[in-house]
Amino acid sequence: MTKIGSNLQIDSARLWDTIHETAKFGATPKGGVRRLTLGPEDKQVRDWFRERCEAAGLEVHVDALGSMFGLRKGRDMSKPPIGLGSHLDTQPTGGKYDGVLGTLAALEVVRTLNDAGIETETPICICNWTNEEGSRFAPAMMASAAYVGDFTTDDILSRRDAEGVTVAQALDGIGYRGETPVGTQKFSGFVELHIEQGPILEAENKTIGVVDSGQGVLWYDGKITGFESHAGSTPMPLRRDALATLSEIVLAMEAIARKHGPKAVGTVGEAVIANPSRNVIPGEIAFTVDCRSADAAIMDALDKDLRSSIAEIAARRKVDVQFDLIWRKPPTHFDPRLVDAVENAAKMLGYSHRRITSGAGHDACNLNTVMPAAMVFVPCKDGISHNELEDATQPDCAAGANVLMHTVLALAGVAS
Repeated sequence: MTKIGSNLQIDSARLWDTIHETAKFGATPKGGVRRLTLGPEDKQVRDWFRERCEAAGLEVHVDALGSMFGLRKGRDMSKPPIGLGSHLDTQPTGGKYDGVLGTLAALEVVRTLNDAGIETETPICICNWTNEEGSRFAPAMMASAAYVGDFTTDDILSRRDAEGVTVAQALDGIGYRGETPVGTQKFSGFVELHIEQGPILEAENKTIGVVDSGQGVLWYDGKITGFESHAGSTPMPLRRDALATLSEIVLAMEAIARKHGPKAVGTVGEAVIANPSRNVIPGEIAFTVDCRSADAAIMDALDKDLRSSIAEIAARRKVDVQFDLIWRKPPTHFDPRLVDAVENAAKMLGYSHRRITSGAGHDACNLNTVMPAAMVFVPCKDGISHNELEDATQPDCAAGANVLMHTVLALAGVAS
């Protein structure tokens, strides 16, 4: 088997150009990207990606949830391929790099191997997973969750967005409901490159984050039912104010996360007043909660403390609070062999690096439950993500793609 040295590098300019070329699909005035899952802009970038994959000689297929797979043949086609990639959908006010870097770096790895005439022993498959962000349809990382069996395909197809459109309707609307059943494409392992979405690498002046674990996630849907009444004639002690109740829940969430810190975070990210009016005390509010920790015991404590606080607040304010756990993703501990492969690639290439925990969820976290998986992080400016100001440098993106490529080569092997 042939050994490839550190002189093999991806084409930094080509990767950078593709990142900015795809940023035009859903470009926002502030320099970000709004490319919601299965919308018209998502179709545009998917069509672009399919064309580029086919031009690179990949055999492209799409599964029943719209995830895209581009297979590069290896010498031994009896072996399941090494998977690499991420996603192409964005948040409503997203940036150019979240998910996109990992997917386009996977394409760049294939292009570089093609240019160098390198055949791998094991096949390689690059992936674009549907609805990683979860901003249009819940849950986040939807397609990879179905892939590993957390949800059935029919369940996911029936999920609706805020306008009542189902995933099935949205897939059909852009022509990306594939015929291949979810889970058909097998992998021997999976590696995902991503921006950190946090400040640690930049603060420590490290180029590569070797991700060895990921936080678990708790998602809740809440509904507060108080009583609507006149803002001018209802005495303060007699009010059953849903919004005032929510304000206490928000502060309780913050206090609970701080109590269990630094390995815990909690966020109330959405709140909608039913039938709002300036001079009516809010009687009904729907809200969401997102809690995360890399420690399963802390996740249990967050759940217990939050439910206890909400019960106390509801009883004292004489309102009803419905609080439902709609998703629980356990903490991720990535495969040690693949994590070591990422670290060895960073060392061989001479990049500064450190082990790191992912604060965000990723498709690789789901996939790690059924196959060996690992992740590579690169810095993003000020740790900002899920924001139009999201930014990363060309050298860092290239460094991440080089680590991705050499990790994949170490796993897939080079045919002699």
